[in-house]
Amino acid sequence: MRATDRTGLAIILSLVALTLFDAMGLIIKHLSDSYSAAELSAWRNLFGLIPSIIALWSSKTWRDGGKRLKIRQWKLGLLRGAVVTFAQLCFYMSLGLMAFATASTITYASALFTTALAVPLLGERVGWIRWCAVLIGFAGVIMVVQPGGDSFSIYALLPLAASAFYALVSVTARLFDDDVPSPLVNLYSSFTAAIGAFLIAYFWTGFTPIASASDLGWIIAMGGFGGTAVLFLIVSYRMTEQSNLAPFSYFGIPLAFVLGWLFFDEAPWSTLFPGALLIAAGGLLIVWRERTQSKQS
Repeated sequence: MRATDRTGLAIILSLVALTLFDAMGLIIKHLSDSYSAAELSAWRNLFGLIPSIIALWSSKTWRDGGKRLKIRQWKLGLLRGAVVTFAQLCFYMSLGLMAFATASTITYASALFTTALAVPLLGERVGWIRWCAVLIGFAGVIMVVQPGGDSFSIYALLPLAASAFYALVSVTARLFDDDVPSPLVNLYSSFTAAIGAFLIAYFWTGFTPIASASDLGWIIAMGGFGGTAVLFLIVSYRMTEQSNLAPFSYFGIPLAFVLGWLFFDEAPWSTLFPGALLIAAGGLLIVWRERTQSKQS
């Protein structure tokens, strides 16, 4: 256990971050009729840079290290930002095309992709229990996506692609040198994602003039919520082990359902259940197995 372990506060911060992410998603869905996913991704990254800079400036490790901005693996940092760009684009598109809870739930498959990607990218050995967890989770994904069913939509593949991209971002974060502060890694990703999103929006959809002060306020809030959520996650991960926080992330599934029902009158029971339960079960089984192995070592 870390000397600065404050698990209770870390859990609270992670749950606040989860709520902020969902609030950001609600705003994206609200604005998606007027602005493209590429535009919203660009604005989210621009205004989200502010919390990223605050996180870096508040990092004692970064200040004690001479406030260096250049890192040895800068190419990897930029590559992760490019991956974030496509992850956001896929997810934001899905929010405009699907029920809020359905799109959000499918992205929880990222824990399953993370386990699978850790084998070729990190050289990890994944035992039969975690592979079973991956299969259980993907069975849940199939039940939610419903390929071949009458209600199947090709758009359901967008949040699934987003979850794979987010998993790649998560796995590659572990490839950086140990002495590189997490907020600096995050700033590299945020800055590159902002550039990538602006380029995609400029050459693909163009930028729609912001229609009103109200829309501008929503856009600023969207970026602030997303960037602050990342900041809170970074802080919470530094307070305790990530495995202590991972189980609580699945509170996002019922939260997304409730928020989608309250704000958009969506209640996709038949689409989400029981598939959502299997996705959560697969992810929690992976968390349990990793914690068990950590204690044994």
